[in-house]
Amino acid sequence: MAIPRRFLPPTSLLVSFEAAARLGSFTAAAAEVNLTQSAVSRQIRQLEEQLGAELFVRERQTVRLTSLGATYAGHIRDALNRISSATLNLRANPGGGMLNLAILPTFGTRWLAPRLPKFLEANSGITINLSTRIAPFDFDREPFDAAIHFGASDWPGAQHLRLRGETVVPACSPSLKERYHFEQPADLRAAPLLHLTTRPDAWERWLARHGAPADNVHGMLFDQFATAAQAAIAGLGIALLPDFLIEAEMARGDLVKALPLPMESAESYFLVWPLERALHPPLVAFRRWLAAETGQEI
Repeated sequence: MAIPRRFLPPTSLLVSFEAAARLGSFTAAAAEVNLTQSAVSRQIRQLEEQLGAELFVRERQTVRLTSLGATYAGHIRDALNRISSATLNLRANPGGGMLNLAILPTFGTRWLAPRLPKFLEANSGITINLSTRIAPFDFDREPFDAAIHFGASDWPGAQHLRLRGETVVPACSPSLKERYHFEQPADLRAAPLLHLTTRPDAWERWLARHGAPADNVHGMLFDQFATAAQAAIAGLGIALLPDFLIEAEMARGDLVKALPLPMESAESYFLVWPLERALHPPLVAFRRWLAAETGQEI
């Protein structure tokens, strides 16, 4: 259904409004959009008349958003960002074949990136744009065709392909292992334990699984596996790390297993995509390739 034109203000008005709302000043907005202050003021007044609502409170030489204006500014900023991203993607690959993918940082660099040349060689018309995301996000608010994330298969309004599971091991530097002489799981409690913010209960689960006290577990927090691994290499403590993501560090001897006691994670790595992007040709090709790489059914 076509959107009535009266609900689509000119982009020039929206750009000036978003700049003024973000900067809190008509003068600063004018400098950003390369107009005069009076021109920006007129544009915003024209937008208010079209909307039938006040967007700013004007007080002498200052302006501030009304509550309605603040809400509207957030929506307009999101819309302009999506338009800008779509334009950038089109210019980067005017022939089409663009795939916008969100990835987990360490999984993306250690597992996905080494495999991508094979996919791109077989699909030369496709361009992949990668953005790292750690926390869950909303496909409706961010312009991704798909995402690689870790968790359970419970993303509402989305489809998924399981890529692989994960086994974590307690890893530390050789010097730290030598200092503490770990012999049984409870011994690890004497050393600093390094935690990931995305898996705050991982150490409790590991300790309980191996029959060690699992209460009051504290330690440094990290938001990524890569930084936790570097901290462990530096001797700051023991980190629970996926074995397949630290193969190089283990092979070099930078990291060793504090104890040879792995734990299989309950969650898995998934490719997830919104229903409306399911038939996007680059995503279909990427999905089929990942399924072949991981031996999964699609």
